This record gives sequence, structure tokens and C-alpha cells, in this order.
Amino acid sequence: MTEQDRPPLEPDDDIVEEREIETAEAELDAAPESLKRGAEVIKAQLRHLPNGPGVYRMFDGKGEVLYVGKARSLKKRVANYARGVGHNTRISRMIAETCSMEFVSTETETEALLLEANLIKRLRPRYNVLMRDDKSFPYILIAMDHAAPQIAKHRGARNRKGDYFGPFASAGAVGRTIDALERAFLLRSCADSYYERRTRPCLLHQIKRCSAPCTGEISIDDYGLLVDEARDFLTGKSDRVKRELNEAMASASKALDFERAAVYRDRIAALAAIQSSQGVNPRDVEEADVFAIHAEGGQTCIEAFFFRAYQNWGARAYFPKADRSMEPREVLGSFLAQFYDAEEAPRLVLLSEDVEDRALLSEALTIKTGRKVEVAVPMRGEKRELVVRAHDNAREALGRRLAETSTQTRLLAGVAEAFGLPSPPARIEVYDNSHIMGTAAVGGMIVAGPEGFSKNHYRKFNIRPEELSAGDDTAMMRQVLRRRFQRLQKESPKDENGKAPDNAPPWPDLVLIDGGQGQLTAARETLAELGLDAQVPLVGVAKGVDREAGRETFFMAGKTPFRLPPKDPVLYYLQRLRDEAHRFAIGFHRAKRSKEFVANPLDEIEGIGPSRKRALLAHFGTAKAVARAGLSDLEKAPGVSKTVAKAVYDHFHDGKG
Repeated sequence: MTEQDRPPLEPDDDIVEEREIETAEAELDAAPESLKRGAEVIKAQLRHLPNGPGVYRMFDGKGEVLYVGKARSLKKRVANYARGVGHNTRISRMIAETCSMEFVSTETETEALLLEANLIKRLRPRYNVLMRDDKSFPYILIAMDHAAPQIAKHRGARNRKGDYFGPFASAGAVGRTIDALERAFLLRSCADSYYERRTRPCLLHQIKRCSAPCTGEISIDDYGLLVDEARDFLTGKSDRVKRELNEAMASASKALDFERAAVYRDRIAALAAIQSSQGVNPRDVEEADVFAIHAEGGQTCIEAFFFRAYQNWGARAYFPKADRSMEPREVLGSFLAQFYDAEEAPRLVLLSEDVEDRALLSEALTIKTGRKVEVAVPMRGEKRELVVRAHDNAREALGRRLAETSTQTRLLAGVAEAFGLPSPPARIEVYDNSHIMGTAAVGGMIVAGPEGFSKNHYRKFNIRPEELSAGDDTAMMRQVLRRRFQRLQKESPKDENGKAPDNAPPWPDLVLIDGGQGQLTAARETLAELGLDAQVPLVGVAKGVDREAGRETFFMAGKTPFRLPPKDPVLYYLQRLRDEAHRFAIGFHRAKRSKEFVANPLDEIEGIGPSRKRALLAHFGTAKAVARAGLSDLEKAPGVSKTVAKAVYDHFHDGKG
């Protein structure tokens, strides 16, 4: 064999690793100073790290969390970051901004996965995939803490004894299902206090949506059978329930009891209505969540379908915040861990993409729920059809969102042109006040931007009446703006170049004030007092002479008041912003006014909590009677000490005890 015919020798692992280190060091030497500095910070952590699993957090110079991650081996994962090179742009930026790190060791990688998801949802780091909508799902509750169980909509912690069925994709879906279940099983939906006060059947019984156990129209034992039927239906035994109802209807007809047969007929029709309204129902999938992801145009949509008891209980589209460089499978994997941090997993989770930690996720959900949870990527059959349908919905939902974003972009460009802004505004804040002759005065701020209304950023302001005279709208606006921008100056101070910190609350690019020249002048003077008059563009929006839409006049500093063409899309957009601010402010005002109407003077007494208030009202009957009571009478009330009695008496008698 000649020298040329010999196969090349394989270098040993030590030589390969040494060459890789040399190459990495050479690349790092050529990297920007910030990347080198970040890599050095991370490298300094290596000597203290274990080889076991855990969670790590990366912080910037201001102590803000940049990223939360988990690792099977903390030492190996951090060593990878410490190289500083060979990463995509997102990771390189993250390393460059890292000034410190914190670590939590866990017993298993499964624990690390659960802890990571919890920290991401709580801390919302900039470089992680973030769920934009983490609102809890509604459930149907059959409460078992009463002799006659109640059916109700439930959201939040499961503190009440009973059976929970869900999740449903929306409150509307729950409401429609409960309405149909009332017709099918005649279960009560009233509160326990209402139930106890009834002396005759209510309207729901008259329209055949309740069997009225409250007044003995049905015995508690027979009502319990209806509850059992409803529970069977909601747990997937609908065929058996319908078969038994059909048999009962046939039996009643045979006995010529046509009135009872009609009741069974209506109940069977109600059940059919529930099943037909649930959309496409699977034949072989009793309980599953289906997730499909679609990415396009730099945005991502994850569609979630929920199947319980062989029925489709709705779907919801999510648009997680994720870096454009991330693969769909990465986004989906991180999303699922956060999603199930708050929700209970079904026995089966079906995915459109195979995520990296699928087996680990299955193990974590199994531990959390206390029963086997399978996470699968189906390739054929009905399960695959469900995933394909979810993916089609994800693609359509993202298409709609991209179209809306495109329209929104054009509208914001039109706003910039109309008001002479240097660029389309990324954040518009709109302010409005609401009150009746100065009472229950409140202010509201709504926020809009490229993605529409940003309801998480809406703010409410309780107007402090001691700072103004009743009904002074201008003074109210001054107070709201002063409080808003003083806080913004404190939380998000701008540097000499007018730039705020990256992680701080954002400043508005445009502020709209509901009002004319007077309100605009007051707003400008308020911002000038704070040294912000040149930094925040202000526009006043005044309604027409007859307060009709389409004749709004716009006021800006240094410009003659002007109007936009009546059919201009930008005008319609600005009207929507103003109307949303008005709706938000007046809704807050009404809620505050209603609360004041039912306010109890006992609430104002320091040291009087709910239990003592109940004791006083139970003893004297009304708050007015408590106010008139003498000190000795107050001391006789159960649960009221002499000290508390003195405090109550002094409150109503100006301390003249």
C-alpha cells in the first residue's frame, strides 16, 4: 500500500478539543469588547458550578433578568456560553449584556423544567419566549358543598368543593354550555343565598331550565339523580345518558303520560344542541389538548384545541413573543412549559412539532398531575387529523393578524403625517376623565400601538378631590398627567440624548387629550412644570359643535386648529382611540359610584373587619342603628370588646365618648 492509499489518521479527542479552544479564543479576541466582557463574567462562574441539573438566570447591569434557562448539567451549559462565540445574534447579544448570574440546583432535570417555566412567567425575561396571554381558563363547576348542588362558571383557584370540567376556550363557550345543560338536566345556577330565600319557584323553573329543588318541586334525592346524569354527560358518557332518556321518553309515551314524555324530549334536544355546537368532535380521542404552531412574517401563532369527553370544548390562538431567529419547535417547547405551569394537563397532549424536551415534558406533567400524561406527535389517523386542523387554524389566525398589523402600520403612518411626527408612533396614550358634578371623579389612560389596543398597559386614576374644586375638568387632567409622568420620570429616566433604559416602562410617542384648547394648554403647562414640554407630543381632540363624530377638531401647540377629511381612515382610527378611552374611564367611574352607593359607614372605622362588622349588624340590624347606639349597648354586642366599642362610638360621635 502506497503512502497515498493510506486512510488519513483520526486525531484524538484531546487534540480536537485543544484546537476548538484555540479557535474559540481567537474568535473571541476579535469579538466586540462587550461580548468579551460578558463571556468573562460567565466564565468566572464556572469553577463553582456542579455537573448536576438546575436553573440559571442571567442579569444585566441594572439587575434586570435577561434570560432564564434550565440545564441537565449547569457546568456544561454555562461553559458553552463562556466561549462567547459560535452563537446566533440573539444569544451573542444576551451574553454581551450579562453582568451577573444566579443558579438554583435541583434534584432532577424535571424539577428544573418546572422551575424554569415558573420563573419565566413570573419574571418575563427579555430573551425568553413569553406567553402574551396567560389569563386562566374558565371551567364548569358542579359544586358539592350544598344538598342541592349548583352548576356555575368558575375561573381561578379551585377552593370550592365540587367537580370541575374544562378548560373551555372562552367564557362565552362556558355560558352557552351551562345554558344548554340547564335545559337538559334542570340544574340550579342560583347562588346559595338566593336558593335559601325562595318561597316559590323562580322564572327559570317556569321556562323549564330548573327543577326548583328550593321549593320542593323535586325531592333532593331525585335532584341528585339529575346531578349524576349531568356529571356522566360531562365525563364522556353522553351516549348512555341519551339512551336512558330515550328509554324514559318511550316509557312515558307508552303510559300515555305525554307531558312527562315532552320533558324528556326537550332534554334530549338540549343534549343534541350541546354536541352539535361543539364543532368537530373526535371519535376516539376522549381527552386531549392539541397544539399546532405556524410561523410567518417574523411572527408566530400557536393554536390550542381542547377536547374533553369526546367533545371539542373550544380553541384559542396565542401569539407568543419570541426572537425571529428561533425555530418553531424551540418556541413551542418553551410555550408548553409555561402554559402547563398554571393549567392541569389532560392525559394526552398532541403536537404539530417534535420539541426537544418532549420526554422530559411528559415526565414533568405526569409528576405534576399525579397520573400518566403522554406528549406525542401523531403521524397518521384521527389524531393527525386533529393536529392538521389545528395547524390550519393557526395559519389562518396568523394571516388575519398580519393583515391587521399591516393595516395598523398604515394607520399609524397616517397619524404621523397628520400630526407632523418624525415617525409612526409605537405607543399612543389617550387620557379622559369621568365624573358627575365632581363626585366619584376618575381618570383613565388607554394605550394603543402597532398591535392594536394594549389593555395590559391601561391605567386608572382615582382623582384626589382635596386638590381641586368640584367639576374642574382641567384640574383633573392636570392631576392625572402630573401623577402619570412623575412616576414615568422616576421609573424610566431619560439620558441626555433623550433615551430611556431598555427594560424601563416605555414613554409615549404621542399623547391624545380628550378636550379642546383649554385642556391642551393645561396639559402643556403640567408637562412644562416637569421639564417635559418638548419631549412629549400633545394633541387635544375636541368634539364638533353638536358633539357628532366626524367633525372633531384637533389642537396642537404652534398650529392652527384643524380637521381631517370626514371619510379619512385616520380620523376613524382616532375616533376609536377616543371612544375606547371614554368607555374605559366611564366604566371605572360607574364601578366606583356603585361601590360608593353600597358603602357601609362601618368600613371607615379602623379595626373593624368583616367578622366584627357582621357581628354589629347582626346585633343592631342596620349601620344607622349602630351609629345611634350608646357605648354600653355597643359593649354588649357579641365579639365586640370595650376597646372596639369605644372606637365605634367615637367614630360616630366625633370622639366625644
